[in-house]
Amino acid sequence: MTDVTPECLVCERSSDLIPLLAFQFQGKDLWICPEHLPILIHQPARLADKLAGAEGFTPAEDHD
Repeated sequence: MTDVTPECLVCERSSDLIPLLAFQFQGKDLWICPEHLPILIHQPARLADKLAGAEGFTPAEDHD
């Protein structure tokens, strides 16, 4: 069994350097830092190279 060190999906920083938020997608445990969470919410297609299928996510609407 391999140990996986949690890292931000985008910047690859670990929880030693920045807080991480855990989520699951397609049966995988993933993490994202607060700095990059808005990308996941509002511009998920930008993560298509790191998160298979993200280009098909519907972005959240802005609620100004």
